[in-house]
Amino acid sequence: MIALITDFGSTDIYVGVMKGVILSIYPNARLIDISHDIQPQNVREGAFALLNSYRYFPEGTLFLTVVDPGVGSSRKPVAVQAGRYTFVAPDNGVLSYVLYEIRDAFAVELNNPTYQMAAVSSTFHGRDIFAPAAAHLAKGVALRAMGTPLLNPVTLPEPALTVNAKKITGEVIHVDHFGNIMTSIGYLRWVAPERLTLNKRFGEYASLPVPTSGTTIQIGSTTLTGIQSTFAEVPRGELLALVESNGYLEIAVNQGNAAARLEVSIGDPVEMQIG
Repeated sequence: MIALITDFGSTDIYVGVMKGVILSIYPNARLIDISHDIQPQNVREGAFALLNSYRYFPEGTLFLTVVDPGVGSSRKPVAVQAGRYTFVAPDNGVLSYVLYEIRDAFAVELNNPTYQMAAVSSTFHGRDIFAPAAAHLAKGVALRAMGTPLLNPVTLPEPALTVNAKKITGEVIHVDHFGNIMTSIGYLRWVAPERLTLNKRFGEYASLPVPTSGTTIQIGSTTLTGIQSTFAEVPRGELLALVESNGYLEIAVNQGNAAARLEVSIGDPVEMQIG
């Protein structure tokens, strides 16, 4: 199985061409589209999408992730075996968040021309390098045959997160299709109807109890009180804070667009004061 994440969109031919290359090399490949609507050139968004999707796929899945603003430059193409999965991507940090979580990893630079297209363009490595590499790996070619070992893949900084007993400061890390605002505050887990625990996802800290009713969240000039478990716990059109499906603190509007209402951007600070 080869699962794809790109910023190519659905209007142009790029995704279809990559799939054609893969199936020409390995007709039995199973191709799954995770998303092709990553914000153009937004490596960090691609890294976040990969982090929150890979673990739901079967052991042995190969993830082909192409968000590549440096295509044709000195940045390297890589393949990484990490835990039960294989990842093919540009070495620009798009694998960072996964590799923070899966420490047991081995990477190679994809520099063996045997497993590339005969002519490699300087603007479409997705077609000429990454898709052939994914197909050959899925077909059974050994990772070490694809190129030379790469000791230090490029990494992005972890999302901002500062934790103490009463105050947690994070940042906006993603805005989804609905305008829901996901923050770096997490992993949050429900342990009782009015109590959460904050567990490590980014940063270094011990688990922390979080009572939901007295906790406040500050984003920009807006303060929210309490953390809900579902959208329906507030009236339609009302702002709320809740725990989204991957365990991050999320700010949303019930049947509305929180990002548009609050005019937030990726990287804006978010503060949670524990009650």
